[in-house]
Amino acid sequence: MSDTFPRQYARTQRLSLGEPRNFTVSPNGESVVFARSHSGSDSVNSLWVLNTNMGDEREVLNPRTLPADIATLTPEELRRRERAREGAGGVVTYATDAAVTRAVTILGGLIVVVDLASGNITIPNLAPGAFDARLSPDGNTISYVRGTSLCVSDLEGNERIIASEDAHTVSWGSAEFIAAEEMGRMRGYWWSPDSQFIAACRVDVSPIPIWHIADPAHPERPATEHRYPAAGSPNAIVSLHVLHVTTGQRVDVSLQGEWEYLNSVSWTSGGLIAQTQTRNQRRVDIHKIDSSTGSSTIVFSDTDNAWVELVPGVPSTLSSGVVVTAADRDGARRLIVDGNAVSPTHLQVRHIVNVSDTIVFVANLRDTPWVQDIWSYNTTNSTLAQLTNEQGVVSASGHAEHLVVRVSTLTTESAEFRVLNSPYRIQSHAETALVQPNVRIQAVGPRGIPVAIVLPNDGATTQLPVLFDPYGGPHAQRVVASRNAYLSSQWFADQGFVVVIADGVGTPGKGSEWERDVLNDLAQVVLDDQVEIVRALEDLEPRADTTRVGIRGWSFGGYLAALAVLRRGDVFHAGVAGAPVTDWRLYDTHYTERYVGNPTIDDTYYKTTSLLTDAHLLERPLLIIHGLADDNVVAAHTLQLSSALLEAGKPHEVLPLSGVTHMTPQEVVAENLLLHQLEFLQRALS
Repeated sequence: MSDTFPRQYARTQRLSLGEPRNFTVSPNGESVVFARSHSGSDSVNSLWVLNTNMGDEREVLNPRTLPADIATLTPEELRRRERAREGAGGVVTYATDAAVTRAVTILGGLIVVVDLASGNITIPNLAPGAFDARLSPDGNTISYVRGTSLCVSDLEGNERIIASEDAHTVSWGSAEFIAAEEMGRMRGYWWSPDSQFIAACRVDVSPIPIWHIADPAHPERPATEHRYPAAGSPNAIVSLHVLHVTTGQRVDVSLQGEWEYLNSVSWTSGGLIAQTQTRNQRRVDIHKIDSSTGSSTIVFSDTDNAWVELVPGVPSTLSSGVVVTAADRDGARRLIVDGNAVSPTHLQVRHIVNVSDTIVFVANLRDTPWVQDIWSYNTTNSTLAQLTNEQGVVSASGHAEHLVVRVSTLTTESAEFRVLNSPYRIQSHAETALVQPNVRIQAVGPRGIPVAIVLPNDGATTQLPVLFDPYGGPHAQRVVASRNAYLSSQWFADQGFVVVIADGVGTPGKGSEWERDVLNDLAQVVLDDQVEIVRALEDLEPRADTTRVGIRGWSFGGYLAALAVLRRGDVFHAGVAGAPVTDWRLYDTHYTERYVGNPTIDDTYYKTTSLLTDAHLLERPLLIIHGLADDNVVAAHTLQLSSALLEAGKPHEVLPLSGVTHMTPQEVVAENLLLHQLEFLQRALS
């Protein structure tokens, strides 16, 4: 059977398999540890080490050689992968000691320790079922979660439980749903630099309502209980504690002020700190903690009339104890050192890579948010430097002296992986896409809306129907200077569409005001920007036939697609809504309340943004797709919208996906989803 792009896209997990990932750079820069599978269609990652002096790569752990069923995953690991949108297998996460001489991972529920110099592999004599294994900084102790208990063991397998409770609703050392799904905190415990203590979260989920997720295709199976903190409902009760690894002695941490969310914890040579956030998200506090007594002092606070944005990689501390964070100041997200903004206002800080005397971070120029580069700030002499200038999207791992960068541009076939200031590159085994993106990016209109237009590679000038392909919501950017970001869009273009992607208000990169323009309205202002681009297409692209305009999207993009055909059927003539939010009351606290408030206090904006109240407006073809096993945007969203449409006498189509979660990783499902959408759009826009 000849390969096609939909089949390749599904088989290679969106061309991601075979790419090196999860880099760890040793302090001296001589070793780079990473995960990578053997080919672009191999989903099982091995662990590798690059010697930067010689340029050679060594495979130090091949999961297929171990006496373990690597497909066996604990329920906790399955949930972690869903939160991280992780579809690969084998070594998907690992941790090292501080010197990067040993690594630990979990395969088939078993803890595996690797000597990174010799390649020797040890499987300690521990029962299976461990989760989130890590090494102490000195490399002599393994920590992990088993069920709801936090455990440690020596390298031989002598296990000790250091925190546990009988209540099934209480867990130690794990991140709660909201932390993992919305705050970017995937872990629940942190080692002290001297390897003597662990700071650990205690999580009590008993206040959270129980939802039930069933598989209607298998009525013989019981429904899964899922504690889901929907907007307006109680969150988990989270507290922080310091545990002595040897004695098990516990010190309870007292975090000052009003707070609902524990955003992050960092324990470095500069001390133990934690960041908390109020329920309305308009204030965050950074607490410096005395680990011996549990007392804390607020050393930095930030407030905002809309919300305070959380930035990956911070807060942290310099070795001197000076706090490093990022915050919105003077219209831009800026690097903050010791309370002072040190990056300029024309830069938007996106992510902090490493905090030391020289801080490394990712940023973009605010007028070109589709280009991201690596910058550094030297705290000793207060100098800012741009480390890359690739006219693409660059990410990094490591520290200022030794960085590994991933570079993706519009002109390179696939991403490149380089050791900065070194002749060596890390090989990628990812396949080359069977489509060739033909894309141009520009800022449109007086507000400079970032727009990407994707055309078929037919060299023709005939007019074609238009397909909008946005995400369109907060925290996700679709218009980026990266070739692989447009692969599925290009396939649709090659089937006879002008594909348009617009990043309107609320999307990241263009500054504080742009992001906050969606406060109290996730619907109309977002839709208005898409409509503005449709109106501008006559001047932007002569091949665009704006009498035939479709729109497709997933998650928030699915919400936007349904919203478009409901409210602006005069502009959008067909919609494909994948896993759409339809009523924000059914989505989680942290995301939803940030933008439209707490419905128990005021539900005004829930009414004005609900698709259910607009169901009677539908006059255009609408296809709704939803995975019935989705525990993030639950299938109730689609079922309730479908019921409202039926009640209003509005024909529509629903495609339920049995056993499929929010990320549709199954190869056959992913392939045929593209084909099904194509058939629907061709039929609807004919």
